[in-house]
Amino acid sequence: MKRKKQILIPVMLLVLFLAMTAGCSWFRRTPEKAPLPENNKGDKKPIPQVTIPDPINRGARREPVLKVYVADKGQIETMKFEDYIQGVVAAEMDPEWPQEAFAAQAIIARSFTLQKIAEDGGVPARKAHASTDIKEFQAYDASRVNDNVRKAVNSSRGQVAVYGDEFIRGWFHAYAGPRTALATEGLEYEGPNPPYIRIVDSPAEGTVPEEEKNWRVSYPLSRIRAVTREITGKDPGKVEKVEIAAKGPSGRATRLRVNNVEVSCPELRLALDSTQMRSTYLTALKIENGQLVMEGSGYGHGVGMCQWGARSLAEEGKSAEEIVRYYYRNIEIIRLWE
Repeated sequence: MKRKKQILIPVMLLVLFLAMTAGCSWFRRTPEKAPLPENNKGDKKPIPQVTIPDPINRGARREPVLKVYVADKGQIETMKFEDYIQGVVAAEMDPEWPQEAFAAQAIIARSFTLQKIAEDGGVPARKAHASTDIKEFQAYDASRVNDNVRKAVNSSRGQVAVYGDEFIRGWFHAYAGPRTALATEGLEYEGPNPPYIRIVDSPAEGTVPEEEKNWRVSYPLSRIRAVTREITGKDPGKVEKVEIAAKGPSGRATRLRVNNVEVSCPELRLALDSTQMRSTYLTALKIENGQLVMEGSGYGHGVGMCQWGARSLAEEGKSAEEIVRYYYRNIEIIRLWE
């Protein structure tokens, strides 16, 4: 009996101790925190709260369907989002280029499309989410789609680039010249330059063909006078002098001075034909025999992703995500549908 009492006393004391300390935080096991969701790079950080825009949202993780205005037919067609992106990529790049360059273009094209739909519904004037008219939206050519394009687009299926909780403005161009531009200089973008748009050196310098790299064009001085008057509302008079009045941080001309009248260089480029005056990165500007002679480098506004640069990076072994991150800083790439 004495031995039983000797055993019971320690047991009772242990039970009493446990009861008294059960409410103490130091005694309880701290519960493990639930793991943060992973983005597609496996980083442990919250995924931005970006959702498919309401006009095309069919439910979480489901591929949207678009109403696309087909310009050459003058009618609206319904197509799956990824089928539309295939046509955009095929139209924007040579279908024989590396797949990672295509995949990067696909990510940007998706982001561009979703941003436009989220902001204003797409192309309200056409009562459509997108248009095949490059002046209204993006280039599109389903006839150029091949297996190379299909595989590349499928490899990046549903992936988009976001900054904070918004889709990025997916600007891109053919060739940047020596370096890319800020939106405020290349596009005269109103408002502050988006924080993800930065000037980066072009990796395409050794890849782009010479005929694509540099350009030279001349215009009658009478046309320069007329276009300047059209843009500014001021007549510069008989053109005797044309010079660069201002440059942006990338070295692009932002304003020209025609006699004493200043004119926007990006606007002048569009008015003179952007397939001739290919960029605003001017390397020479002179008057000869009644003509304004311009020389420059690059093709396009220079903002965002350089397509020839994307090809060069892909040939160096860079992935689509690495290519996109090179041109758009501090962004996240997420997958919205499977």
